[in-house]
Amino acid sequence: METTPHNREETVIAGRNAVLEALRAGRPVDCILLERGRGSGPLSVIAAKARERGITVKEVSPVRLDALCAAANHQGVVAVVAARETCELGDILAAAKEAGEPPFLILCDEIEDPHNLGAIIRTAEACGVHGIVIPKRRSAGLSYAVAKAASGALEYMRVARVPNLVAAMKELKEAGVWIFGADMDGQTWCTQDYTGPTALVIGSEGRGMGR
Repeated sequence: METTPHNREETVIAGRNAVLEALRAGRPVDCILLERGRGSGPLSVIAAKARERGITVKEVSPVRLDALCAAANHQGVVAVVAARETCELGDILAAAKEAGEPPFLILCDEIEDPHNLGAIIRTAEACGVHGIVIPKRRSAGLSYAVAKAASGALEYMRVARVPNLVAAMKELKEAGVWIFGADMDGQTWCTQDYTGPTALVIGSEGRGMGR
């Protein structure tokens, strides 16, 4: 069963068979929500399949699942469907090369508020960024709340979701990309030359950039 309640900004797939088939079909899924304390039997199969695909699995209260599904029978499991498919990091670099431009990327270090991520995507698209990089864990996914906050920009922005942001930074360095971090104690942004291959790291709302 798939449902999109009018009072929500995300699409969910609810029910064991529906969620399992969505995973088998390779549908873009932001995360799997399991009812707390019911992670055995058929639900453990769903959780294992999701983890094989690198999809985050979270345990939540039955009240949370009921709210997501407008009280429909979710059978203890809900899949939050991504608003858009993600790409690989190499796809972003390839797009910049095809355009004949030095790569320009934004790396989001655990941005958790979907409205903030949407605003970053919206701004990045207006500034000619070739792609956004977000981690798979401890980050807002490409939910419909993000798409709404991005005001249409998500349809035109490549987003790579990587298992490890540090590993992604190393890959970018090997490709000749210079990496900068947004920090309150850093130098004024307008004094830096960004004309070459550039990636800008933006830290989380509460903690800033990680080590």
